[in-house]
Amino acid sequence: MAVRLRLGMLVALVVLSGGDLSADQTTPRPTTRSPHGALNISCTDCHTFTAWKPLRNLMEFDHGKTRYPLRGLHQGVSCTQCHVSLVFTNVGTRCSDCHADIHRRQFGSQCESCHSVQGWQVSLTSIRNHQNRFPLIGAHATVPCDACHKGAATSQFAGLSTECIACHVQNFAQTTLPNHQVAQFPTTCEQCHTMDSWLGAAFDHAKFTGFALTGMHARLECTACHIGGKFQGTSANCMSCHLKDFTGTTNPNHVQAGLPQDCALCHTTASWAGAKFDHNTFTKFPLTGGHVNVPCAQCHVNGRFAGTPTDCASCHLADFRKTTNPNHVAGGFPTDCAMCHTTSSWAGAAFDHSKTAFPLTGAHLQVSCVNCHVGGKYAGLSTACASCHLADFQKTSNPNHVALGFPTDCSTCHGTASWAGASFDHNTFTKFPLTGAHVTVPCLQCHVNGRFAGTPTDCASCHLADFQKTTNPNHVAAGFPTDCSICHSTASWAGAVFDHSKTQFPLTGAHLQVSNCATCHVGGVYVGLSTACVSCHLSNFNSTTNPNHVAAGFPQQCEVCHTTTAWTPASFDHSKTGFPLTGAHATTPCASCHIGGKYAGTPTDCYSCHKSAYTSVTNPNHVAAGFPTDCSQCHNTTTWAGAVFNHTWFPIYSGAHVPGVWNTCNDCHVNPSNFAVFSCITCHAHEKTTMDSRHQDVRNYVYNSANCYSCHPTGRSD
Repeated sequence: MAVRLRLGMLVALVVLSGGDLSADQTTPRPTTRSPHGALNISCTDCHTFTAWKPLRNLMEFDHGKTRYPLRGLHQGVSCTQCHVSLVFTNVGTRCSDCHADIHRRQFGSQCESCHSVQGWQVSLTSIRNHQNRFPLIGAHATVPCDACHKGAATSQFAGLSTECIACHVQNFAQTTLPNHQVAQFPTTCEQCHTMDSWLGAAFDHAKFTGFALTGMHARLECTACHIGGKFQGTSANCMSCHLKDFTGTTNPNHVQAGLPQDCALCHTTASWAGAKFDHNTFTKFPLTGGHVNVPCAQCHVNGRFAGTPTDCASCHLADFRKTTNPNHVAGGFPTDCAMCHTTSSWAGAAFDHSKTAFPLTGAHLQVSCVNCHVGGKYAGLSTACASCHLADFQKTSNPNHVALGFPTDCSTCHGTASWAGASFDHNTFTKFPLTGAHVTVPCLQCHVNGRFAGTPTDCASCHLADFQKTTNPNHVAAGFPTDCSICHSTASWAGAVFDHSKTQFPLTGAHLQVSNCATCHVGGVYVGLSTACVSCHLSNFNSTTNPNHVAAGFPQQCEVCHTTTAWTPASFDHSKTGFPLTGAHATTPCASCHIGGKYAGTPTDCYSCHKSAYTSVTNPNHVAAGFPTDCSQCHNTTTWAGAVFNHTWFPIYSGAHVPGVWNTCNDCHVNPSNFAVFSCITCHAHEKTTMDSRHQDVRNYVYNSANCYSCHPTGRSD
């Protein structure tokens, strides 16, 4: 059929052109340019062979083979609604090319992110994919967009508030059960409401108030506590709700008993009945032992709870008074029952003697109480040993304690473990600790005739005979002290060592090597021996010739130059004299100043050594110039050359007189033999006529150097 249609169109075109089928095929035919551009399809797919318009009712153009297949509602749209131009390729494929953005670009140009070709209305899938900072969940997923975004063309989509109150302020304001505004509820709806349903709100009482609803509290209506719809500032104190219960309770009477108004101390939220008071936690008197099962009224007589005493005697005074074994009253026992009794059982009391001033140890633990507490006396009993053991003390004969004046404090020698085997600790109980050989000496060797009290502790009291018979050295002749401990020790009598460092003359250096004490202690003299060097070294002093100590008048204090380390080399510290050596003086041989070996009385003035240098100097001539003989005014000890004269009265080192302007002193001091003579005019060639003119108003003006200096002492013209 398509072939017949094309053939018919061809015949029609021939007829319209006035030709026939037999016409010459080479004759040029008129052509029509397609206004649609390069479609690459047959014209008859859309047009009829009768005319270009109207188009065919059933066009054979397949839009699905183009870059933009038609789907959904696009399939029913006329071609010219999209193709407003005959050039069909000049049309966009984006939604915004045909559809105006009524959302004012709040979502961008991607219409397909919410809309589809199936319909302009938003799909459920798009709602569920509300992919922004407010995902649509629960009931929000079924709400039409314009319920929140009022009007597609005028509503705000981007940056809309996500706070509940932004949409639900009217719900908040109209709620009366409870009245949110009166109760001053927060406007954060999500604290009680959920996304699934507005109804059935649940308030987390513990989270938002700090008062968890437990037990019976969890089942109460809100208005049971929040009377009159008052939520803000509701007290969490038990008494705010239970004051009537507190005041109405008679078993026990809470008000009369002075019980605290904190119901939680005894009651729980599970049940008001079956209250239990935790005596251990809420009082200073924990219940233990037999106290746990005692009825409250037995201690809290007449329902008295507040101020109940906690001392034992307040309940057990009758028990205390009637006890006869032992008699507590007669024995002066304290009324603090806890010292002997426990709460577990009243019987089987045990007195802890260790908590008294006299703990029981050793054999004392086995002694019956009445052995010490004679006549049932407990209070004020003495703890001294002699109070029980005086008879033992008095009858002891080995040694005789009374005759020897032993102290009655038995613990000095005896222990509580056993009376026998007494041991006296000489180190602890006397001022004479036993060390070395003294430890093994029998007591009677020192305590002669059994004398213990007042025994002397000095060495000579026992060792005087040893002191007197010693000949190497002879202690008596040498005047040695009788304090043996200076040289001897308790370890051994032999091998005595004298510590010379404890005397006024400690041995140092070569003195330590002197093996024989007699070298210094001649004739066995030890007491009063001189410590002066010359007492031993006078011959060395007198025989020394380099230098000759005697001729030079050297002092006999050898330590001024010598040390105990070695006799030579000696070193004289000149800084300790009245003339310290500095500069070149420090390296000058002694004989250069101490001529002829003369040391004593050597002068310290410069001129005494440097007279020849002073008199031979010609630049300037010191003698002729009348310079002082104190060389230190210009020279120093570091070097003789480079002397500097302090030109105090006339500044030659400043201003126009800086070095370089003048060369030698004689530039100004024109008379080398007299420095008192100077000339200003030599350097300052002032014409007399000019100077006379300038000084007309100067009184007593004379044109000479002396007068120049008198007016210009600093060299300045003003």
